[in-house]
Amino acid sequence: MKFAALQRRVQRRERLLEGRQQQALQHWGEVRRAWREGWTPWRIVSAGLVAGFLAGRAEPLAALNGPRVLRMVGAVANLFAGAQAAVGGFADATGADADTAGGPLPEEPLVDEDFEAETPAVAPLPAEAATELSER
Repeated sequence: MKFAALQRRVQRRERLLEGRQQQALQHWGEVRRAWREGWTPWRIVSAGLVAGFLAGRAEPLAALNGPRVLRMVGAVANLFAGAQAAVGGFADATGADADTAGGPLPEEPLVDEDFEAETPAVAPLPAEAATELSER
């Protein structure tokens, strides 16, 4: 097979791939829309009731002791934090928070620059540096 024929074949496959990617994105958007429309308030309430009933029948509190309770509380806290971040990200993406905030943010810096200039720069302790790195 000649080089020009191979190039045409690759270009044809790339166009086919781009078309398939666009189709996949379109179908994914339709699935997301249908999923969100499917969760009506009555379905949410009934799913919560069924899940609560099943959780009550399983008697999960009998199996929980000290460390397990702490892990469960931590997992629930992370779940709510993730959901809150997702809602905040969605609001940022749509610009809804700018509409409800009452206008643009002030252009003044929120930190007093003179205060930072007067404060001498001190190297952090090893424990503080490790904590700062682990939080990133």
